[in-house]
Amino acid sequence: KRDGFVPLRDGRPDTRIAGGGGGHGMKLATTRALFAYWDGLRGERTAPERAEIEPAAIRHVLADTFVVEVDSARHCPFRLAGTRLCALFGRELKGVGLCDLWAPDRRHEATSLIGTVLDERAGAVCGLAATTAAGEVLELEMILLPLRHGGRTHARMLGCVASALPPARLGLDPVARLGLRSMRVIRTDTSDRLPVSRAPVVPEGLRRGPFRVFDGGRSGLTTK
Repeated sequence: KRDGFVPLRDGRPDTRIAGGGGGHGMKLATTRALFAYWDGLRGERTAPERAEIEPAAIRHVLADTFVVEVDSARHCPFRLAGTRLCALFGRELKGVGLCDLWAPDRRHEATSLIGTVLDERAGAVCGLAATTAAGEVLELEMILLPLRHGGRTHARMLGCVASALPPARLGLDPVARLGLRSMRVIRTDTSDRLPVSRAPVVPEGLRRGPFRVFDGGRSGLTTK
């Protein structure tokens, strides 16, 4: 066990439950901020509704944030992806499955991660090994959180990918593939609740901000 993370065992994620205290294994401020917002929105539910997400309330982490759709094959194509996230991978992520960011021989890790979040109805924080086009290996942190959509579970997921790299380096040597180093399932109760900042609704034109909006939906985070 290292820095609050549970290492992989025999190449498979350990879905050990993390309770309260500290940052639930989250090392970076970006992942902690997104989790705090999601946790505050959900109230007594296992997950908030997709329509409740307000971009203005998470504007400081918006560029690292994404929303994926849960399809029948659980490839989970991106519906929204922040500009810094796209820069990290050096490409638009429109239509790309979350699983497709993993190395082909390690996509079972992504499948297991997605299944855990959906079936446990709980968030997960992960340590990732990101191999760049030039062969450098970077350490990233990802959080993946369930969302309801129209009252349905297993419909959407909210997440972000954070790096300690200075912003100037992002995109110069894009990430080519991911591997999972560690994963921790997050269980919380009301006594564990972190505060959430609620912001007033802003005009639609201001919501685009650092998001790349994919075809087939409304602009900003109102895309479904």
